Amino acid sequence: MRFKSKKSEFDHFSRLAGEWWEKNGKFKVLHDIQPIRIKYIQNVINKKKLDKIKILDVGCGGGLISEGMSKLGAKVTGIDFVEENINAAKLHSSENNLNINYMVKDFEKEHIKSKFDIIVIFEVLEHLDDWESFLKKIKLNLKPNGALIISTINKNLISKFFAIDLAENLLNWIPKNTHNYHKFIKPEELEFFLSNNNFKKIKIKGMVYDPFKSSWKLNDNSKINYFCSCFNS
Repeated sequence: MRFKSKKSEFDHFSRLAGEWWEKNGKFKVLHDIQPIRIKYIQNVINKKKLDKIKILDVGCGGGLISEGMSKLGAKVTGIDFVEENINAAKLHSSENNLNINYMVKDFEKEHIKSKFDIIVIFEVLEHLDDWESFLKKIKLNLKPNGALIISTINKNLISKFFAIDLAENLLNWIPKNTHNYHKFIKPEELEFFLSNNNFKKIKIKGMVYDPFKSSWKLNDNSKINYFCSCFNS
């Protein structure tokens, strides 16, 4: 069983940093699902606007979600352990006159003192060696009754086929070697962990691709990609 090392993850995303804002580039899928992600965040907190809400975007990459939330009025902090990603995010937000607090930070090793109303962790957990410890640590930065919003990939043969064999190796929707199947997380594993660590109102929502409409949509099928939302106790 071979796992991708932290350095390999770092090198992989460093090489791709210049692609973040190319809508038909290596991160095309993320641009395609951007509206769904933003809508999901809005639905979780039951607000169309996010005026003055403090949000932490963990593993922000080039800033797609950070910018989306900033445009809705949120006070956004975006962190990523790849400096090239943060540089790309800062440049793009500056060009669009957005006030986003970006920081190069490896949250697995470093701490943040601030507390937030919402913490977003999209497509991050499946790249970590110890996602449980990561979530225990991030909980310390979440205000009481604050929302934790996650997206990740289920762990089964169907998800392996679609997320790696098909999306990476055949259709090139995602850069090759982005994912490691052994790091995928089953929804019931995540839900069990969150419940045991005093999170409440835990909900799972699936996201699937409709090949007939060439578009993504939210539904109750969490066999491959899924969102999870919960609230701090």
